[in-house]
Amino acid sequence: MKRRDFLIGAATAAASCCRSAKGVSNPEVSADLTLRDDPSAPLIPRNFAGLSYELAQLTDPTFFSPANRDLVAYFRLLSANGVLRLGGNTSEFCWFKASASTPAPKLHVPPGNLDANWMPHQLFEIRPEAIDALAGFLNATGWRLIYGLNFGNSTPKRAAGEAAYVAGKIGDRLEFFQIGNEPDLYRNASNGTRPPHWDFPDYIEEWSAFARAIAAAVPAARFGAPDVAASSDWITRFSAEVPAQLASRVVALTGHYYAEGPPDNPRVTIERLLAGNPRIAAETTQIMASAQSTGRIYRMTEGNSCYRGGKPGMSDAFAAALWAVDYMLELASLGCAGVNLHGGRSAFLTAGLGGHTPGMNVATTPQTLHSGFYTPIQSEPSHETKAMPVFYGMMLANQFSGCKMLRSDCDLHDANATVYAARREHGTRVAVFNKDELTSIDLTIRSLANATSASVWRMHAPGLNATEDVTLAGAQILPHAQWSPRVEEPVEVRKGVAHLRIRSSSAALLILK
Repeated sequence: MKRRDFLIGAATAAASCCRSAKGVSNPEVSADLTLRDDPSAPLIPRNFAGLSYELAQLTDPTFFSPANRDLVAYFRLLSANGVLRLGGNTSEFCWFKASASTPAPKLHVPPGNLDANWMPHQLFEIRPEAIDALAGFLNATGWRLIYGLNFGNSTPKRAAGEAAYVAGKIGDRLEFFQIGNEPDLYRNASNGTRPPHWDFPDYIEEWSAFARAIAAAVPAARFGAPDVAASSDWITRFSAEVPAQLASRVVALTGHYYAEGPPDNPRVTIERLLAGNPRIAAETTQIMASAQSTGRIYRMTEGNSCYRGGKPGMSDAFAAALWAVDYMLELASLGCAGVNLHGGRSAFLTAGLGGHTPGMNVATTPQTLHSGFYTPIQSEPSHETKAMPVFYGMMLANQFSGCKMLRSDCDLHDANATVYAARREHGTRVAVFNKDELTSIDLTIRSLANATSASVWRMHAPGLNATEDVTLAGAQILPHAQWSPRVEEPVEVRKGVAHLRIRSSSAALLILK
């Protein structure tokens, strides 16, 4: 399947989400929204929001460090309880130099034309001081860690030694280990980590050997797997076929999702990104059934708007913010335990693609980056750390953490829009994402008998392709992650009914107390 068809996330109707059918837009539509409690609706975990970075980022011990105060501040602004995942393509070429005498592994170079290969062509050395600094960074942010181990070009012994050091330093902030990154692609020529005939039975046999070695070195080791790119059937098969002696250690099923790609495909557009993917419900329901039947969670550990580094003018624009918040809450409504959107420094993301820079081929304006146009936090050397538009969408989605989803019944007619609602101890939250460029929405919200007051935050920008001037609650995120709501519009609630107007290409969060 293509990545777009791998539905660990994208958009379709769910019990706790009201979604329109896409049609011909009108200047304005009126809609009624009725909220109802649903005992079977999921509770969104406090650590739902997360970020994903290339493991090779640890070759710079000063990056994930408590001394990197700006990055600490941006992580804390996004979430006080987030999850950092380290992995990506570069993780298959990283090695842990435990001491001065630790030899480097042999660099695996696939046969044939390297231009057709999209994996790194270099090794990345990680030293103990990088793990030490990472532990301090996690303590400073309050975040937890998913740590990816090299499976593609390593050995069980090497992985076990690295895991033991990581577990010893990170302690109880270690969520779980992942062994390998996107193993379903190993046999492809663009990856080349395994021979063409290699398949799932080979994967689970080799994975089990690594897991046993790691468990012997780290008695409390826990795992998330299989961390696939596109083969959703691997997730359900893994859950069912993992060896019994390792099954209790597997606490999470994991996979990736990129909504679009590659960036130089002319069909990849803002309109297509925001149209959503109608197959999500069936695929995610299958994965959730497999997870719940075995007492595991499901987490989307790497993804974004467009694979292979993102598309400039889309992945770094306001459209990506609307996509991200809709995508994250869609997954939350289906019971997914968390979402980690991928990003990081351009140099490591470019290396992770074998030096290819497809986004640059379609850039219509001068770019300072070669890759990583989708990154939520731009943190390039010698440049000020900066929140990108997608970060605003993640912030808005995180306002639902700790809430229980509600059933939302409404008819949005032909507007390209979605509505989500959830309840927490002292109030209700309703989010409306109007992705339609032409249609505004006049929404009447009913069943609010317990609401005593209400206010609304809005997220908007000059246009869907705007890369600057995004605001949330009337405020931009200033340097050093300085942000607080500036505009919280009061909304009248009369006899359990509230009215809200959402202009085209914008989002609104109604907060009811």
